Amino acid sequence: MAHKDAYSALMKGVEELDCRGPAVPGDLVLIGDHAFPLAMNPRGQVLMAASRYGQGRIVVLGHEGFLTTFPTVVENALTWLKPSSDAQVGIHSACGAVAHNLCYTNIRAEVGGFHSGLGVYVTDAYSVGPTAKELVAFLKEGGGLLVAGQAWSWAMDHPKENTLLGFPGNKVCSVAGIYFSEHPGELGVFPVPRQIPSSWLAVSIDKDFKDDLEFLLQGVSEFDIQGGAVPSEVLVHGPLAFPIATTNDGRAFIAGSYYGQGRVIVTTHEGYLGRQALAPFLINAVRWLDEGRNGRVGILPQLNGARALLSQSGLTCEKTGFKQGLSVYVCTSYSDAHAADIQEFVAEGGGLLIGGHAWYWAQTHSGRNAMTEYPGNHILNKMGFSILGATLNAGLYQAPQPTKACSEAYHFRRMLQNFTGHVTHGQKLTEHEQACLKRLGGDCATYLRMGAHDCPSYNSILTMLTNMVKKAGVPQVCASCPVKDSKDHLLLHVGTEVYKASPNPDDLLPYIIKDRPNLPTVPNARVRINGNTAGSEEWKSTGLYLSPGMKTHMAIPSQIVGKGWKVQIGCQTDYVGNAAQLKRAPVVHERFPIESEMIQVSNLWGGLVYLVAPPNCQVGELEVVVERAIRAPYYKSGETSVADWVGGVRDAPAPWAEMEFENIIMTVPSEVVRKVKQPDEVAKLWDSIMRSVAELAAIPTKFPHKERFVADVQISHGFMHAGYPVMMHSSSAPNLVDPKLAHKSGLWGAIHELGHNQQRGAWEFPPHTTECTCNLWSIYVHETVLGMGRAQAHQAISPCSRKKRIEQFLQGGRTLGSWNVWTALETYMQLQEKFGWEPFKKVFAAYHHMKNVPNDNKGKMNLYAETFSRTVNRNLVPFFKSWSWPIEPELEKKLADLPEWSDHPMAKFS
Repeated sequence: MAHKDAYSALMKGVEELDCRGPAVPGDLVLIGDHAFPLAMNPRGQVLMAASRYGQGRIVVLGHEGFLTTFPTVVENALTWLKPSSDAQVGIHSACGAVAHNLCYTNIRAEVGGFHSGLGVYVTDAYSVGPTAKELVAFLKEGGGLLVAGQAWSWAMDHPKENTLLGFPGNKVCSVAGIYFSEHPGELGVFPVPRQIPSSWLAVSIDKDFKDDLEFLLQGVSEFDIQGGAVPSEVLVHGPLAFPIATTNDGRAFIAGSYYGQGRVIVTTHEGYLGRQALAPFLINAVRWLDEGRNGRVGILPQLNGARALLSQSGLTCEKTGFKQGLSVYVCTSYSDAHAADIQEFVAEGGGLLIGGHAWYWAQTHSGRNAMTEYPGNHILNKMGFSILGATLNAGLYQAPQPTKACSEAYHFRRMLQNFTGHVTHGQKLTEHEQACLKRLGGDCATYLRMGAHDCPSYNSILTMLTNMVKKAGVPQVCASCPVKDSKDHLLLHVGTEVYKASPNPDDLLPYIIKDRPNLPTVPNARVRINGNTAGSEEWKSTGLYLSPGMKTHMAIPSQIVGKGWKVQIGCQTDYVGNAAQLKRAPVVHERFPIESEMIQVSNLWGGLVYLVAPPNCQVGELEVVVERAIRAPYYKSGETSVADWVGGVRDAPAPWAEMEFENIIMTVPSEVVRKVKQPDEVAKLWDSIMRSVAELAAIPTKFPHKERFVADVQISHGFMHAGYPVMMHSSSAPNLVDPKLAHKSGLWGAIHELGHNQQRGAWEFPPHTTECTCNLWSIYVHETVLGMGRAQAHQAISPCSRKKRIEQFLQGGRTLGSWNVWTALETYMQLQEKFGWEPFKKVFAAYHHMKNVPNDNKGKMNLYAETFSRTVNRNLVPFFKSWSWPIEPELEKKLADLPEWSDHPMAKFS
């Protein structure tokens, strides 16, 4: 609001700006959190701007002629800039005509040089050089500055100089995030909008950073970041930020930026700051940051390698925390203790070399937003880049060619500008740009999660994306109408994130979801849940649903407020954005931390309503009141009668339903359960299945928390995948709730995933048994519950298939490398067919209490062979060796006291 109010005050009474000449203004570049445009031409060039720095304010006009051409703007500006109503206004002699115009106002001013006691100072951009430091200090302490000029003619006279650093006006205005650029502005008569002007053409600036890259990459042919120091990705999003070193797919791990009068370089691992293989680049970097001052380089004390390496630059290096008087400061991104001081240091001309990754922070702060909460980003976001929680592959990467990098390298803002032009004005994209669209969608989503609504630059991009969504719409994705091309993929991804970031999301709903059913709601629904959990997070079903975009309030019991509980809207939690073809949006669920007794929740895509309880919670029964929601078909064993189910519960209007049994909960499309007439029979089936799963796993038949199956139109990988919840395609859902079909056709896939959830690292030998031992549960359940022999349960374990695999294993030389999946399962089936299921249960039970289990496959396989041998009281070494297990001689000696299983099934092949 502060920027909007300032804009209104500055442009009050101005309806249009006649910029037809003869004064040709320059284009202004805006960065940081405070700079915002006052006037913008149709090309997106900024001709007037305002900002804040420290306690002061500044207005910049793109030509000194504007000081007299637009007297109303000048009068408004001086009024806004004055720190108090009686503040003295000083005017540089080169701008004396301003004083004449002020004779007709209430503003009193004096013409002369800058001196103490002034409240506002008016000057052109060419005369500030000698007093630049004094003017910056004046601004920071609360003074007001009105600066006017253009740099395009200066740039023509100084072709070898860097306009951003060398032009006199930039030595003052840049600290507030406003730069005079070398580009002339397009002339014309421009209307003044009621809101801060914005244009998709203004997203990117016409600067190539070629000179910077040539300096930084002199003598650098490659970036060797091989080894254990794994980098994060850095999102380069500022107008004056640019990638320096990238992976082969263009993701940056080193980047640079201008910020105010200073410069910044970020590396996404602090280990790189002292890496000798990067020495040529790092020495160039510290020289680039020093800007020829030959000043002191302060290096955080724990960065010993960096100090040794950077001392080779010839600059004076010292171990120190942040302090005044440095030319360059070298530190890590793990602390924001001096964030404001460091930003001010750079804005006023210092250099910052900062290193660190955010992936460990992201792993240890689950559910938190690295963009806004990672300490280093409190420093870097304003400077034009953010360290992300995602990792990149450490490797050997070629240094870019400066000229090629400028024209072909991926840059977030430039790519966004080009795509917006493509969507809104039909501009063609190059083949390279087409290939970058998927990445752009992810970067837009990441950028929007900054939620920096007090930053004009952020708001301009949000406004641009909002307009793009309204212009192009969002693909109405579904199973029968999937999204295939990269443009629609991006619009679907971005549409979701724009909705989340928008201050007026309801206004966007019709452009994103065009067909929203009007379902009947219930008021003040009271939901009782059991608030106790075991050692893992648990979803608590409410039996309620919210339609897409529907908002509701929830009254929460005080005992769980601020205790790590969350509300979740939507049960489909898989991220599917990496798929080439989308049948739904990449993310369709939302979570809200419970931090007060009354919270408002909603989800663009709608969904079932859950409370998410943290691990090890003991709060007993809880009651939650939901202001407005839609009933979902919800069956719960022991609470829902068959009569109630058939009499109306199954016909509740929500499109998603749940059936909750003793140890498992099914979430399926409502159309599936509306055909179920005997939910008690479905409960009986799954109670038996889950008890059977527990029996084989040697765990209590009452699970510590119920397993979940969730059906979805698209999942992240596989036909199904394990986890909490187990995810499956919607097409598989009918099989779960049809006991007759289950006994006839089996449930191999579903039990296979439940088996995955029972696997334990102590007796798993990845990758050999990852897709093998989970099938023990499939066999056991089909035999003991469904009454189906193993050969009938899955064709891959028919006698013919088993015989063929054994032959292939033998013909392949009995290598452990070929002992995988079904071949590995054969080993376990041979054990079971000889000794039965009881030894497996005893072995699994023994592992529950084992300590000091080896970490390597060889050690674990020997331990398993020993444990199974002792359990059945037979020496199984010959059998396991016949399957090429790496049995140690020591184990053979240890088991020599047991009778040998000499007639095992593989003996005849020895």
